[in-house]
Amino acid sequence: MKYNRILLKLSGQSLMGDKHETFDQERLSQFALDIKKVVEKGLEVAIVIGGGNIFRGLKGKEKGVDRIQGDYMGMLATVINCMALQDALEKQEVPSTILSGIPIDRIAGQMSSKKAIGHLEKGHVVLISGGTGNPFFTTDSAAVLRALEVKADILLKGTRVDGVYSDNPETNPDATKFDRLTFDEAYRKQLGIIDMTAYTLCWENNLPLLVFNMNVAGNLGKILENESIGTFVGP
Repeated sequence: MKYNRILLKLSGQSLMGDKHETFDQERLSQFALDIKKVVEKGLEVAIVIGGGNIFRGLKGKEKGVDRIQGDYMGMLATVINCMALQDALEKQEVPSTILSGIPIDRIAGQMSSKKAIGHLEKGHVVLISGGTGNPFFTTDSAAVLRALEVKADILLKGTRVDGVYSDNPETNPDATKFDRLTFDEAYRKQLGIIDMTAYTLCWENNLPLLVFNMNVAGNLGKILENESIGTFVGP
């Protein structure tokens, strides 16, 4: 399938690389270079990044932080992560724009479908921060929402594993990898690809999802060249 516009979802932890620091500059540079290569081929790229390398609302709740306050703290963490990736993109001379689901002057414009699409059509990578702008929603849900708002052809979820498995491949060497699943199959198997709110949004709107290993340099480009990478989930 030919993709013209994608929404790439990255976890905050992915920015930590193998060094377990808040940011791994080598990993950021790799991501930026992979994104640059696909942008140069004419692909329009929007990105949503989680905030788990800095603060996660649910983890905060476990430590006594109010859930709503914690979720807003997590949203601000996603802004910082978008700024970090934007810096890496600028070093690769890739134009980018940060938009946010929560008002944050001087750093990010207010997210809207028209603004985001306008920047994408100008060739900018659009980094969408601030989650959905509301507590009680994960960045998975934000990614699906933003993918629908920008009319993306597909949601790409970059992880540290090479697709969806029947069990955790890091703990179960006998886990089976799926190359392709329908929405119904994935639901019945309870594979936990993304949270249920996000999954339902994908399913109801026929937004295909592809899970792949973003940590392997060049994988993003291979997907767009129709190579068999990751696990495709769709209608």
